[in-house]
Amino acid sequence: MRKNLRSSFLLITLACWAAGPARAQVITAPPDAAQACIQARLRTGTAAAVRAVPVRHRQKMDRYDVKFYQLDLTLDNTSRTIAGSALMRVQVGPQALDSLAFELYQAPAGSPAGTATLVIDSVVAGGRRSPGVLRQGQAATAALALAAPAGALLAARIYYHGTAPSGNSSAIGNAFNTAASYRRDNVTYPYNVTWSLSEPFSAHEWFPCKQVLTDKADSAAVLITTTLPNKVGSNGVLRRTVALPGNRVRYEWRESHPIEYYLLSVAVAPYVEYVSYANPVGGPRIPIVNYVYNQESLTHYQADIDRTAGFIENFSQLVGTYYFADEKYGHSMAPIGGGMEHQTLTTLDSFGFTLVAHELFHQWFGDNVTCASWEDIWLNEGFASYGEYISLQAFDTPANARAWMDDAQRRALSNSTGTVRVPDTTSVSRIFNSNLSYKKGAAVIHMLRYLCHDDARFYRVLRTYQRQFGGRTARTLDLQRLFEAELGQPLDYFFQQWYRGEGFPAFGVRWNQVGSTLFLQVAETASVPASTPFFQTEVDYLLTFQDGSTRTIRLSQTQANQGFSVPVSGTVAAIAVDPAGWLPDLPGTVQRDNALVLATRAASAPALALFPNPCHNQLVISNIPASATAEVRDITGRVVLRHTLPAGTAELPTTALAPGLYLLRLLSPTGEALAQGRFVKE
Repeated sequence: MRKNLRSSFLLITLACWAAGPARAQVITAPPDAAQACIQARLRTGTAAAVRAVPVRHRQKMDRYDVKFYQLDLTLDNTSRTIAGSALMRVQVGPQALDSLAFELYQAPAGSPAGTATLVIDSVVAGGRRSPGVLRQGQAATAALALAAPAGALLAARIYYHGTAPSGNSSAIGNAFNTAASYRRDNVTYPYNVTWSLSEPFSAHEWFPCKQVLTDKADSAAVLITTTLPNKVGSNGVLRRTVALPGNRVRYEWRESHPIEYYLLSVAVAPYVEYVSYANPVGGPRIPIVNYVYNQESLTHYQADIDRTAGFIENFSQLVGTYYFADEKYGHSMAPIGGGMEHQTLTTLDSFGFTLVAHELFHQWFGDNVTCASWEDIWLNEGFASYGEYISLQAFDTPANARAWMDDAQRRALSNSTGTVRVPDTTSVSRIFNSNLSYKKGAAVIHMLRYLCHDDARFYRVLRTYQRQFGGRTARTLDLQRLFEAELGQPLDYFFQQWYRGEGFPAFGVRWNQVGSTLFLQVAETASVPASTPFFQTEVDYLLTFQDGSTRTIRLSQTQANQGFSVPVSGTVAAIAVDPAGWLPDLPGTVQRDNALVLATRAASAPALALFPNPCHNQLVISNIPASATAEVRDITGRVVLRHTLPAGTAELPTTALAPGLYLLRLLSPTGEALAQGRFVKE
């Protein structure tokens, strides 16, 4: 999601009627999609919001599993007033339930009269009115008139009313219900808009809920009564629209797929509706329902909106069918200074290329599969950011795609310390750190793609991730295990360096050519050695020859100072490190050293006994001198397999290798070559 730098708002309204240029409030566009996503997020939730729930209350909420939310509310686009009820259908855990714990906003004690708050009128659970509701800040506990037995399904309807709190320090200031014009891209929108934005901790500011990521509701319904000519956008499918007396109307939305608490949404305004369709290969046809401010905004943005279909079709081909295809995708406009990936209906303020791509890719990474902890927010935001990059690859120029990745890596590098992993999950600003969760997260995904050596393998992992965890939540370790299974090698070192570790590598290269052999001595330094003293990685080197021809070689850096010998057929004139920009590395040096001749050559390592040779599914290695890592290279010198072997006799799985000739080296824990041999895979 893209966010606006503000902290704590859930349901907000903005009065937007034309008042002339002198009174117009101009909202400037954020510099990129991820930053817009961040800015919108930082308008919601505070550290205090999560800390306000006592541990004991969270433990009470863990005694049940949410199955269904139904919100039946009265909302208008001119105020933050809410009235109605929320139905929570829950399954009781292994112990009987004598009370229902949930969260709902309450103004702090001692607040002035008129302060926004949400008042609980009554709670009816199991068909019986609760004898009492205890409230401590946002923590609410309703006693049950009759205890619900273990394993039972319990329906509890919470009747409430009040005023949702507004945010502060936002780019749109406190322009709520005032005569300020809202302008975007030189278009003025002459009416009020009410919308929700709950991530990460603010759903309780407009409806009773359980704010726990690992407890997705199986389904949800959002029924909103409002005044005509308002329209209401929400999740899933619009089942029906009911005309009511007094110029009122009720919109009844139903989301039939599992959904996180923070992805439930509403947007209320006299919108103009515009529908188009995506037609991914293999179907089905997907409606794209857009709620835009007015005809002027539709005319202004229609070409941008129409790009969405191509994005959906491309993502569906790469990472799997759009998982809400039986419902819809779409957008509802709101002045949030960015976008928020509400399930099936993103809320955004404009339709920039990367903003639309970013929020759409969240439907796979964030909505279908959600991070199980805010510690792993990069599984949402890093992938959504990477969705910008792969959309540029598909629909823009290679130069612009490369520029996007270069910029992402530059922004990641600008945070000289800090991990992709979020150590403080109560800090909204840390969760949605642009340089770490978004940009470095995207850079890590790019390196995983590089590690695969093959886009088919990379996207196969992402499709498996979607199938295996669809409708549920996942952790970083889950993704790691899938890449390990695909690559046939452990990746603890990779995630320790790039997910848990800090800093970046820099490469100092000295080289020399003697006859047909190119010698390279590479010294790697780490920018935060106390956290990550060494980055084990593959590195591409572009060799430019005197005749103008080029060749790219890939070498495996397994120790801080390492020498390589490469056979060449021409005279090398220059060498460039990581020419395609796969790595977020710091500037290094490349220089010719005529005195350099490597004393140790790979050929000097003892020979291995390998059988059967040729092999099919496995290769047996005898007399391994010590516990070692098997490194397999193809005839181009590219590392295609790594596998840890115990001392003695071991079996190396070779099923994943293509037929051909390979070089096998056994490496010590320090990267020293212990032995080597050649084998053929049939």
